[in-house]
Amino acid sequence: MYTLNCKGKLVSLEKPVVMGILNVTPDSFYKGYLASSGEEHMKMVSTILGEGAEIIDIGGQSTRPGSVRISAAEEMDRVIPLIELLCLHFPGILISIDTYYSAVAAAAVNAGAVIVNDISTGNMDKDMISMVATLKVPYICMHMRGTPDTMQQQAVYEDVVREVLDFFIAKTEECRIAGIHDVIIDPGFGFGKTIQHNFTLLKNMAVFKMLDRPVLAGLSRKSTIYKTLGTTAEEALNGTTVLNTIALLNGANILRVHDPRQAREAVALITAYSNA
Repeated sequence: MYTLNCKGKLVSLEKPVVMGILNVTPDSFYKGYLASSGEEHMKMVSTILGEGAEIIDIGGQSTRPGSVRISAAEEMDRVIPLIELLCLHFPGILISIDTYYSAVAAAAVNAGAVIVNDISTGNMDKDMISMVATLKVPYICMHMRGTPDTMQQQAVYEDVVREVLDFFIAKTEECRIAGIHDVIIDPGFGFGKTIQHNFTLLKNMAVFKMLDRPVLAGLSRKSTIYKTLGTTAEEALNGTTVLNTIALLNGANILRVHDPRQAREAVALITAYSNA
């Protein structure tokens, strides 16, 4: 059983947990959880928590394929006031900061965030891993080739499962040496992978259990789903639930989602199924 030490609050992963997505950016690929004011954000967070999310993942810039990078200062302007507001109105809330900037990670944790979620695993900011070690919070390491603006041009692998596994073997050791105790693995569905790569990783996701680290699955409403089905991100909820269910069967400990209620139902049903 895995346990995360979130700034003194222990979070058990004995059962899979749900991470709800809150984007604070005007150019997210999915508009379902976008808002423009603090009051709207608080209403959304109240809904997300009420639907069963244990963690709120806040992102201040889009990382969809081809997205344009903003500065750390601009990202902080978007996320820090919101984190402070949410911590004030939702005591005990577990906030993850979705950033690849070490300065944003530090400011967010100082404002009340308790997890750092880095799509680049330190490859876009050389100070990130040492910063997370200093902050003493769990670190979500995601696999991505290149950067969001170049990653889809680098989606070439001889063996995607083996290459992603090798990446994590090296990165988890780097984190261990730096002094990070709680490392979470995210295969990076959709980040520098083709649709076929994503399905291959999902099918073989149990392989990552050999690292003895919790595994996060971030499949929610991604193009792998809606392009396969010939639909849109807005119509991809059912497909998301199907792939989340497969991820749970293959060992996912955390589901990062736009729709917490449906994810929570999948967790409840797979838990009952596994205990039968």
